[in-house]
Amino acid sequence: MPHEKAQRDEEVEAATELARDVAADLDAVLLTHYDDPETLDTFRPGETSIETVLAVNRAVAAEMIAQGVEVFVQRADRAAFRRWMREREDTPENRRGWIDRDRLLRGDAALRLIGLRPTAPTATKPRFERLPGPVADRLLAAFVAGEPDDLEALAEDLLLAGREDVLDLAIRKAAEHHGDENADELAGMLRSVAEGAAVGPSGWAELVALPVALAQGRPPAATLIGEGLIASGALADSLELRFLPLWRSPDAIAHLSPAASRRVLLELVAGVEPRDLPPADVDELAKGGFGVLVGLQIDWDIPVWDDIAAAEGRTAVPGEEDPGGAEATRAATLFDRWRGSIFEASGGCVPLALVAPSEVEAEIAEFLDEAGAQTLGLEEIVELIARARHEAGDEEVVCRLEITDEGLELSLYTARGRHLGDLSLPVDRLPARAVEMPQIIGRFVRVVRDAPGR
Repeated sequence: MPHEKAQRDEEVEAATELARDVAADLDAVLLTHYDDPETLDTFRPGETSIETVLAVNRAVAAEMIAQGVEVFVQRADRAAFRRWMREREDTPENRRGWIDRDRLLRGDAALRLIGLRPTAPTATKPRFERLPGPVADRLLAAFVAGEPDDLEALAEDLLLAGREDVLDLAIRKAAEHHGDENADELAGMLRSVAEGAAVGPSGWAELVALPVALAQGRPPAATLIGEGLIASGALADSLELRFLPLWRSPDAIAHLSPAASRRVLLELVAGVEPRDLPPADVDELAKGGFGVLVGLQIDWDIPVWDDIAAAEGRTAVPGEEDPGGAEATRAATLFDRWRGSIFEASGGCVPLALVAPSEVEAEIAEFLDEAGAQTLGLEEIVELIARARHEAGDEEVVCRLEITDEGLELSLYTARGRHLGDLSLPVDRLPARAVEMPQIIGRFVRVVRDAPGR
């Protein structure tokens, strides 16, 4: 028994020292609590005693809290863990990868579970003087001096305190003293701060938006696109995305103030419709040509203590998990594949990129710039079809397409097989990806697999 206690004390001391070393690199940490030896053995077979694990958890949590790190705790669930492992290779890394997202505990509840007194400090709103002018001047000074860290810290405190008056005044002062362009830049920076916060079940959540170029006619159901992206596999495993079920207007998003953006974020975290961003009129969206899906993105990439301990602290500093960018390449490929499927399923809608709401205007403008450079190709196609119809008289005109490495080859015929003309378009002049062109051209003329009569 004395030997067991000495070994336990040694492991606890080593864990405490490691926690002290890595705490500066962490905002949060996740501990796993085991109710009994059988559960521990299921997760970590034959590794150590449950008394030691529980003592290590208490020591690590106490040290992390002392260093200002938020502690999350999950209760090990044998049944859920076995289901998780069914589809995975039985490796220590996969065993440590199980996270019970739906039942994570934080704050006092987390500390009670692992046997610590609830000592987590209660968050209080920052306090500022009643008059907005001096604080607005501080915010503007940080902006002018190019101190983004100071600006973000002060802006976050003002958002927490509900001081919308200070934020608005700082933007007005920026316009008066430094011009509208600088005022817009400051407003954008403040909105960027407001769109993400240490809230939600994982400790961090942010607003995201998916602008979509709509096809002619009534827009499709927003859920068709939102649910499709979530199911596409294009999102990182550590991200959870929850879209609002209805379309939002790009103009309404563009006019959100920083404070309104934060209210939208908090309401989405609470699972309620945002008052500052009501659903759009779909007929108006159809006229404007663009709709936006707005959602909540929850970041579940919480450092796991077992991973940190296994790597002796090396995983506490991010940056080398995917050095070759393989995961980013895979995600981009899946995203493009999903965009192509949406284009076909929706009759021509084109999702743009998943961005912050404050970036929607710029994303749409970039899309229109790119589309403008490619419209000449579409005009050539339409002109060729018009000439072919004139030459064909009363006969139906059909189109045969061939996708090549260089671009697209079009050949027009009458339905009886008379050749009417050809057109070659390089990739940089196509109005969409080559694989999407049959759907686009099919709006103007019937597309056939083979040349008629051959």
